[in-house]
Amino acid sequence: MNITEIDAREIVDRITDGFFALDEEWNVTYVNEEAARLLFRSREDLFGKNVWDEFPEAVNLLFHEQYQKAVCEKIAVKFDAFYPPLKTWFDVRAYPSENGLTVYFQDVTEEKKASSQSEQHYKSLFEQNPDAVFSFDLNGNYLSVNSAMEQLLGYSEEEFLQLSYIPLVTKDDIEKTMDFYGRAVQGITQNYETKAIHKDGHIIHVSVTNMPIIVDHEVVGVYGIAKDLTGQKLTEQKLIKSEKLSAVGQLSASIAHEIRNPLTALKGFLQLMSSSIGNMEKSYLEIMLKEIERIEMITGELLLLAKPQAQHFKREDIQVIFEDVTTLLGSQALMNNVEMKVIFEVLPLVQCIGNQLKQVFINLIKNSIESMPSGGEITVHLKMKNKHTLFIQIADQGCGIPEEILNNIGIPFYTTKQKGTGLGMMTSLKIIEAHNGTIDISSEVGKGTAVRIYLPIHTKEK
Repeated sequence: MNITEIDAREIVDRITDGFFALDEEWNVTYVNEEAARLLFRSREDLFGKNVWDEFPEAVNLLFHEQYQKAVCEKIAVKFDAFYPPLKTWFDVRAYPSENGLTVYFQDVTEEKKASSQSEQHYKSLFEQNPDAVFSFDLNGNYLSVNSAMEQLLGYSEEEFLQLSYIPLVTKDDIEKTMDFYGRAVQGITQNYETKAIHKDGHIIHVSVTNMPIIVDHEVVGVYGIAKDLTGQKLTEQKLIKSEKLSAVGQLSASIAHEIRNPLTALKGFLQLMSSSIGNMEKSYLEIMLKEIERIEMITGELLLLAKPQAQHFKREDIQVIFEDVTTLLGSQALMNNVEMKVIFEVLPLVQCIGNQLKQVFINLIKNSIESMPSGGEITVHLKMKNKHTLFIQIADQGCGIPEEILNNIGIPFYTTKQKGTGLGMMTSLKIIEAHNGTIDISSEVGKGTAVRIYLPIHTKEK
């Protein structure tokens, strides 16, 4: 051994990494103190021994595969691997040489534990988060989703990983959403609301946060968090509609009372005049009387928008009420070639104001008849939703209602009918609200409309 070899070995002994050298037969030709310490063996015990005989467990691990690769392909390799007998993670670098292989390695178990804990914390935050959490590449393709995201939109993780966010956003919100996503890709966190499309087609209102994923000072993707706002939006809409109904009801009552008094006088004088004038003038008076009667009808509807004071709730048979309605509207349905089917089960008596509910049913069925000028079928279902709630559905095969009109149903004086006032639906909504019930309307243009009413069996007067 010459001086140069002695100096080289002294240097190797001083380095902080574990180091050993192997010959072409995988025998240990050198091992430094750090390597012996990390492997819990003495240098003398390892020297000249076959590495695979001394560490047989490593044969089926990454160590054997990578060392073979370095020797056979004459390339340096770098890898991390866990060695179970020592319960240790090693960071390994192996370099082929003319005589075999030289290996440098470090114990990185603590670093791995810290990294694993951090990864588990992130994984827990991702998977256990009650909000939908997901990640995208720079093009908006899904890279990962949690179970809450699967529940929110109805797709499985496998299905998401084949999609981008673009087909899952409604057409009216896609441009806005793409703009926000583009800003997140540029490194700016975005918060916004949009509408997503569930797998079954219904719309979900969501609040979204997009955050850039930054690695080595470069944006490589986008994280997203989404919260379902659908219930909140519906509650807000119902509250706004309820407040509007209340305000309009109070105003309507005041206006109706003021109009009725002069109308009564005008109608009386017109009736007196009609008995003492000619036929031509009489026809004019008849037109005037019809118009006054129409104004009276409108004021009557306005009064119904106010909270009823004189009438009281009592137990009524909804089936009997519907029989009265179908009898009343039977001739109109027959003239329009419309068939009415009422399907019911045994129902308990309902605490209600019968005449008011009858007016609601008349209004809804008349609307259905008028929506089918060429004839069709109206189906009425009466059944119990649960032991406390009655379910009523009136479905037709009419022309349907466009979405933009459907959203405005119940607004006073908003109507598509030539002689309509828009008060009929508002009155119906007000009556159902006074019964502590709800109305839900769904429609498809060209296929028909379904109105669903939910009424409590026992209603407290408001």
